[in-house]
Parts: sequence; structure tokens; C-alpha cells
Amino acid sequence: MEKVTMLIVGAGPAGLATSACLNLLSIPNIVLEREDTYASLWKKRAYDRLKLHLAKQYCQLPQMLFAPDTPTFVPRSSFISYLDNYVSQFNISPRYHRSVESAYFDDKEGGNWCVTVKNLALEAHEVYLAKYLVVATGENSHGSIPDVPGLDSFTGEFIHSNQFVNGKKYKDKDVLVVGSGNSGMEIAYDLSNWGADTSIVTRSPVHVLTKEMVHLGMYLLENSLPCKLVDYISVMLSKLRYGDLSNYGLERPTEGPFHIKARIGRSPTIDVLPTITSIKANKIMFANGSIDQFDAIIFATGYKSTVRRWLKGGQDLFNENGMPSRDFPNHWQGENGLYCAGFASRGLHGISMDSQNIAKDINLALNQQKN
Repeated sequence: MEKVTMLIVGAGPAGLATSACLNLLSIPNIVLEREDTYASLWKKRAYDRLKLHLAKQYCQLPQMLFAPDTPTFVPRSSFISYLDNYVSQFNISPRYHRSVESAYFDDKEGGNWCVTVKNLALEAHEVYLAKYLVVATGENSHGSIPDVPGLDSFTGEFIHSNQFVNGKKYKDKDVLVVGSGNSGMEIAYDLSNWGADTSIVTRSPVHVLTKEMVHLGMYLLENSLPCKLVDYISVMLSKLRYGDLSNYGLERPTEGPFHIKARIGRSPTIDVLPTITSIKANKIMFANGSIDQFDAIIFATGYKSTVRRWLKGGQDLFNENGMPSRDFPNHWQGENGLYCAGFASRGLHGISMDSQNIAKDINLALNQQKN
């Protein structure tokens, strides 16, 4: 059993940023990570051509800018190097192979979070008593594949997008990409470049914008233009660039792209078949009645939070789906010293805000206790 001031669960960008902010304030903290490295999603479960979908000024972690020669849209390899420098500069030392099994608040003796952890390397259990607990496992903890009738009978290969590396092995194959978000579109583009016959499933209307259009929209919002006006400009630019995409099965939503991003955190698709109804062998049936054959399916269908598997209580901060109970910007703080970082559906910019808010709040609480 180990008593600690601050325990952070997760060594992705959110956990690293929170630890860095605490270190700058000389607040002791321990970061637990179930994998054998920090930022494992970026290092081990991301495809080769991945780039940050927003310009670099919206993706910086606290107290460290990107190098001036970094491209506006940062490639995966450059972002990993940035994180390596970040960990080194702020003396962050995660404890690896730690899988949290349970955490609950014990109000005895002043109150502490009792966290039981399995050390996977030693096959032993550890118990931490923490005054403050930060959940930094994020929204992208577990790849989500929808429950499609007949999927278990599919005779080809099906994977989640976090297992996709590049399209080389899919050359001359018929591949279905399920999901029309940024990852789905990028994977479909990569598959096409490698010579795969690629189709995309989109279940709902989607905005298609270039990275430059998104960059312009973010700039206009930063300079206090109304979101409604920014959406109007963005949609007009998209129409001028792409014309009517309904001929390709892509319908535009009635809400503007930046209004949607602010409301649910879904980014406009950057630069098409309806919903799957069932699967039998290598044949896939769609909602419009069509049937097609595919050699492989790649599900770019997002992720699920795993917080509710181990966190007992904390309903004031997390709902039953393991996502914040409170709306942004009041989503990051719960009761009894419980916090979350990286659950704002606002990417790395949201992570930066969360980590700074948490560190400031804990620093204030500790100073009040001293006085």
C-alpha cells in the first residue's frame, strides 16, 4: 500500500499534460499506465499516414510549443517526437504495466481514493491511497465495433481502425470502410492509393471540408466571429470546392460544421453506402436493399470509454457510459478530489485546458490546507 497526493490513471497526452502541470507546481504525482509505453494509441495503434486534423497551434500541450519548422498539420511521427520531448522536459515518469482494477472513495481518516492495481509485469497487486484522483484514460480507451447481425460469419478479414497500418496488403481487394469521420476518410484514401477497390459506409449526414477550410474556420472563431457566420462561410466554400456530393451518397447535415463540433465534438470530415443491415459470409446487405461482396471490412467506428469498468461511484463526474455527466466547460471536476482530463470531446486543445484547470484547482486546495 502506497499513500500518494495525486494519482493519474492513463499516460496518454491527457495524463502527460496533467503530470507536467503538477510537476511545474512541485505537486507530487504518480502516473499509472497499463501499456509498456506512454501515448500507446499514438505509438502502437495508429495508421502510418495519420496527421493531426487541426492546425498545430490548437494541438500543443501546456508550456511547450511545436518547433517553428513543424508542418501546420503535424504528422504522427512528428507528434510522437513532440511527446518524447515533452516527457523528458517535464520529468514525467509513468509506471507501466499497471492495470487499474477498482477505485472507490473511502471517507475514513480524512478521505482517500483507494485504487487497486494489477502489476502485469510482476503478476502482483498494488494498492494506492490517493488524496486526489485524475482519470486520464480518455474517450479513446477501447476500439468500438458495432454489433452487426452476421458479422461472426464474415469470411474475410475485419478489424478496427486502430489495427490498420496502411493499405499495402489490400491491393486489388474489395474493402469496405465503415465510418465517415476523419479516420475513415483517411483510411479509405490510403486504401485507394494502394490499389484497393474501396467503399465507405456513412450512417449520417456529414460535412466535407479541406484542412485549410477547417483552419480558416478555427481562426475566424478565435477572432470572435459568430459560429453561425463561420458555418455559413465554411459550407459555401465546401459547395464551391466539391459541388453537390449527394450524387456520391454524402448528404450535408442541417447544422453547420462548427456548431456540430461545439455541441458533440465531432469534427468536419476532411479531405458511399448506407448503414449495414446484416452480413452473410462475404456478402453485406445495406439499408437500401443492395448487396455487395467484400474481402475485408475496416471499422472506423470510434472508441468507448472504459472508466465504468473500474471506477466505483463518481456519478457526479461520469455517467453510465463513462463520459462526463456535466457539460463543457464544467465537465472536469467532481467531488471528493475526483477529476477527469481528456473527456471534453475537444481534442488536444481540450486536454490542455483540462490539465491546467486541474493543476490550478489542486494547487489552490493544497495551499488552503496549509493555511
